[in-house]
Amino acid sequence: MAEYTVLARKYRPQKFADMVGQQHVLSALENALSSGRLHHAYLLTGTRGVGKTTIARILAKCLNCEKGVTAEPCGECANCRAIADGTFPDLIEIDAASRTKVEDTRELLENVQYKPMIGRFKVYIIDEVHMLSNSSFNALLKTLEEPPEYVKFILATTDPQKLPVTVVSRCMQFQLKALSREDIAGQLEHVLTAEGITFEKDGILELARAARGSMRDALSLTDQAVALGNGNVTAAGVLAMIGTLDSSYLADILKLVAQGDGSRLHEVLATVASVTPDFDALHLSLARAFHDLALYQMLGGDADIYSLRPEVLQALAGAFSPQELQLYYQIVLEGRREFPYAPDGFSAFEMTMLRLLAFNLKKKEYGLK
Repeated sequence: MAEYTVLARKYRPQKFADMVGQQHVLSALENALSSGRLHHAYLLTGTRGVGKTTIARILAKCLNCEKGVTAEPCGECANCRAIADGTFPDLIEIDAASRTKVEDTRELLENVQYKPMIGRFKVYIIDEVHMLSNSSFNALLKTLEEPPEYVKFILATTDPQKLPVTVVSRCMQFQLKALSREDIAGQLEHVLTAEGITFEKDGILELARAARGSMRDALSLTDQAVALGNGNVTAAGVLAMIGTLDSSYLADILKLVAQGDGSRLHEVLATVASVTPDFDALHLSLARAFHDLALYQMLGGDADIYSLRPEVLQALAGAFSPQELQLYYQIVLEGRREFPYAPDGFSAFEMTMLRLLAFNLKKKEYGLK
């Protein structure tokens, strides 16, 4: 049996044209490569899974492709293939989280003086660079300011605030954005179609929502969903896997809270508990729903920016006042804060529901609308 390659590795982009999103970064790098205006150090920042390391590796290809410095590396020459395989001797990748000591940095910098073995440039990719110690940063500064002409540094971090200003000022910085749900869903459809895996569009949208802007997380979740669905990706399977409440249940809960129907709400909660055991995720789903309703009341418009379905938004937007939505949102967040101290997950979620109902009943007692 052939060894399985996870989707996140199999579909890692090998050239800028394969990237999803980040056009503001790609355009700047492509223009710099085409014009020959190359900086000696680049700083890529952004949350996990948005393409920092991928862009760094593609840039290394662009600099060392045998056909010359180019924005479109051939991907076929010996240098491009070696970079893709992780065997290129002039591409040095360092995980700063595991090499924080100043001795590690000094050892690294001692090798900077040696020219590339086979490539045009010696490229250093330092991932999670913010994890370096202060002494390591001090050791890096001089080389980072005036490196040899054949050396390029590409620094990547999820937490740029922890970097010394002296390091940031020596780099050309690019902020990578979290990917939109539409971009992630489109890429997942492309991947699953290429793999010959059947899927439901609602399942893809739930995966894209759960990824929270990270393509790597989306592909990892898709691998799980395919395994769970025995080769199929369904909305029900994805919701069960990630612990997110199906929108129909969520709509029922919101409607019953608005009506103050505690008896019927208790029945729905019992059903929900048997379907989705992750009650912390339920708190998040409910908070997101109140957020969506509050936003919809103010903005209306494009339903793609909301987690609730358009018909649910339209049906429930008028069931709550703006003041109620603000209060209910705070109640749900407070319930989530107390979650670790509750006897069990269901009790915590049920208590949150009782608080929502208590306010609703109090409102009716005073004859408020």
